[in-house]
Amino acid sequence: MNFSFTQEQDMLRKTVRTFVDQEIMPNIRQWDISGHFDLGVLRKLAGLGLMGVCIPEAYGGSGMDYNALAIVCEELERGDTAFRTAVSVHTGLNCMTLLQWASEEQKQRYLLPQARGEKVGAFGLTEPGAGSDVAAIQTTAAKDGKEYVLNGQKTWISLCDAADHFLVFAYTDKSKKHQGISAFIVERTYPGFSSKAQKGKLGIRAGNTGELFFEDVRIPADNLVGQEGDGFKIAMSALDNGRFTVAAGACGQIMACLEASVDYCRERKTFGVEIGRHQLVQQMIAHMEAGLQMSRLLVYRAGELKNEGKRNTRETSLAKWQACDFANKAADDAVQIHGAYGYSDEYPVERYLRNSKAPVIYEGTREIHTIMQAEYVLGYRTDKPLNRMLPAWKP
Repeated sequence: MNFSFTQEQDMLRKTVRTFVDQEIMPNIRQWDISGHFDLGVLRKLAGLGLMGVCIPEAYGGSGMDYNALAIVCEELERGDTAFRTAVSVHTGLNCMTLLQWASEEQKQRYLLPQARGEKVGAFGLTEPGAGSDVAAIQTTAAKDGKEYVLNGQKTWISLCDAADHFLVFAYTDKSKKHQGISAFIVERTYPGFSSKAQKGKLGIRAGNTGELFFEDVRIPADNLVGQEGDGFKIAMSALDNGRFTVAAGACGQIMACLEASVDYCRERKTFGVEIGRHQLVQQMIAHMEAGLQMSRLLVYRAGELKNEGKRNTRETSLAKWQACDFANKAADDAVQIHGAYGYSDEYPVERYLRNSKAPVIYEGTREIHTIMQAEYVLGYRTDKPLNRMLPAWKP
């Protein structure tokens, strides 16, 4: 086992941290208050080669390993969850899924410009009546000659108004249940497509989240990803990648909570001493540090399995579950450490607490991951081989 980062990975972390300090930190409070998603941040990330950091150079990416993506997500979430979410969706859920499942023609047409950051990709699975229960989706795609006609609705879709391309899941044969779901690449410009942002969210207010609508949207048959009926497998493998980035981002959330809390512990005094001298405050700081270090080990372990081209559903599930729970607790403790000031947007910790709740829910609730881990241990769940694996990283 090697627990050291490479020189290239260390340089990447410094680059992203500097970017966050200069481009996100000075603006995020106002963006959060106004509910503004700044697409310019993604353009600047693209200029640094970070929108396709782990995609091979042959397909427009930077060719770094999968743990490089974890580093990017960790540092971005230190700034705000909204921008980690954007990279999670664009790179983790869309680009990496195309790298794994798309045809060569689809990779050239869609993956290459997305990895370069020239186009933005998103992911459309969740519906008003279908979250954890994927088989409950109602969106359909009916074959009509050389096209599919798509009808339905998606909700809670990140980058709904910002993305150019969407990886959308729909039934091509409802009688087959899970095996009747297929995946399609849908372009925003297709007639019958529309999107609408959702307001009033508890957290991640600086992100763009909303609904997608499909009214007799005609999709070229060439935009079918994989084969008819592959959709459920494609969606689950995509979630492996998305959950990996969410777990990495949770590490950044804990890191942000620690930094803010340590600063406040040295700034605030009670009973004649810095509050960091009080043992129960130290206990909260210690729990944050423990959560950060344990989460990182789980995340980078999953990333190394990805680097080796090995199935990592079990390991990624554990990382996502634990890191997100640790981040939620760290944010709660950070508010407690700040006392009454933690309840005000004068300090960033109230935003951290609001932002920390969504990752506990999306891409598999904590309850879903709890059941998954128990079933692995009990032998009720095993991961079957996929006919297309995420490519191993080649230095």
